[in-house]
Amino acid sequence: MQLYMRYDDVVWEQSDDISDNWLLQFIKVEILRGVGQFVLMNSEGDGPEFAVLKKGFYNLTLRMKYEHSATHIRFTQPGTSMFPEEQVHNEVAIMRYILDKTSVPVPFIHRSSSKAESPLKLSPYIMMDHIEHDTKMYAALNIPGCPTEKRGYLDPNIDEGRLEKLYGQSAGILIQLLKPELPYIGSLCQIDDFTWEVTRRPLTMNMNELVRVGTLPQSKLPAPNATYNTASSYVEALASLNIQHLIYQRNDAIESEDDCRRKFVARQLFYKLAKAKRVTKFENGPFKLWCDDLRPANILLNNDLQIVGVVDWEFTYAAPAEFSYAPPWWLLIETPESWEKGLEDWTQVFDYRLKTFIKVMRAQNEGQFLADRMQDSWESGDFWVVCALLHSFAFDAIYWNKIDTWFFGPTASKPEDAWKERLALLDEEEISDMEKLVSRQMEEMKSRPLAWDPDNYTEEFWQNLKRRREEEARDQEKEL
Repeated sequence: MQLYMRYDDVVWEQSDDISDNWLLQFIKVEILRGVGQFVLMNSEGDGPEFAVLKKGFYNLTLRMKYEHSATHIRFTQPGTSMFPEEQVHNEVAIMRYILDKTSVPVPFIHRSSSKAESPLKLSPYIMMDHIEHDTKMYAALNIPGCPTEKRGYLDPNIDEGRLEKLYGQSAGILIQLLKPELPYIGSLCQIDDFTWEVTRRPLTMNMNELVRVGTLPQSKLPAPNATYNTASSYVEALASLNIQHLIYQRNDAIESEDDCRRKFVARQLFYKLAKAKRVTKFENGPFKLWCDDLRPANILLNNDLQIVGVVDWEFTYAAPAEFSYAPPWWLLIETPESWEKGLEDWTQVFDYRLKTFIKVMRAQNEGQFLADRMQDSWESGDFWVVCALLHSFAFDAIYWNKIDTWFFGPTASKPEDAWKERLALLDEEEISDMEKLVSRQMEEMKSRPLAWDPDNYTEEFWQNLKRRREEEARDQEKEL
């Protein structure tokens, strides 16, 4: 059985090509000079040093250093960010909210704007303070000497005292994020200096990836102004989104006819569970802050391994309480579906390390409640429901290995063949829809077109890039 649904390789290559070429412009002196002058015009003091600081996955960050401080300007990247304006709007609102309502250390934001008002009209941006730090929690937890090009994972020989110190601080962040209570599920908008409201859809990392490398049309996503007043209505929307993903991913979604049937059955059964409100427990809120991208790579530490900052909040929103009550998957750094030794080994290692995390959380003021909730989420299996909802490309492995038998009982088959026994749970219309999808997917496997619905900025850069390459090709032909 395919462990997870593969990305559409055709569109993945296109996404990387656009992102890589957009980044190339920052080696030009005139680009750096223009951005640097913009930063100086909107900050205090002279900056003796300005340069690219780092390339993240969705953003590019440049830093202006002053005598005693520094400022970042961070741009969204065409090709990887499918919702650049919405992403920036949401992140600015949530960072200011977190700064006002919690003690979580986040950078102070100076200004932000759309592409139209950005320096050189490069892309939407945020200007914020730089938080001085010596390392990140990722490096402090990772196996020693892990090459930067390789995926990291929790050092199996890590000193227990060091682990408790790092886990304990991480637990403190989660306890803080649990405090705000919100009436709806969705993204926050800042109304005035002291007021925020949930007015927009929850913009998730999973949504971005479904569009970027899952070729899901943006029209199939929740509407920009969609919010939810119950956990079950939101979970049902996410379950429906997984069905749409299978229908619309153009390339690499399936391996065979039976693989398509297996994926269809899993999504239909999970949708039935969601619609029947069987996978939610805390229906009516209050809802809690949830960050899709909260992980060790975004937690900044000083030399004493103390947390001094937490960054990258663009995919943060009010979510069902079940999300916050699930233990953080990133305790092992690596995701369950990407664990080298497989899902069951990940589960065993995670169970062992979770005991440490729960222990240090219980030792903190206000930590007992969340520790109890996380323990229950892990033992009941709710943890895996949250994972399946948040990671569409890993849905199949999680559903067949961790969810199916929990709700529908054991089967005589291995997970890869259990779908055959579950066909009896589908009605005639659903089975007919499944066979139509199988026929269409098998036919479409014969060709590999590019089918993509990116954001306008990515589309614009892509078209300009194609024109430039065509002109260069014509010039080369003339020279020959």
